[in-house]
Amino acid sequence: MQLDTINNILVWDKKKTERKRETERETERKREREREREREREREREREREREREREMERERERQRDRETERQRDRETE
Repeated sequence: MQLDTINNILVWDKKKTERKRETERETERKREREREREREREREREREREREREREMERERERQRDRETERQRDRETE
């Protein structure tokens, strides 16, 4: 009888330990997925910043062309 009780306790403890480990593994997987999502968000923000820099450079080139065109007109009218 005592051996059965001890055996049951050991089995129960083993299951409890395994459930705890599985919970810890699942928690770590969730954390890793969240870290990956955060890395992806950061990459997307960086791509957006790069697109914005490109747009700003294009606007600056356009302003430069406009100024040059204006200078040309001024020279032609003189």
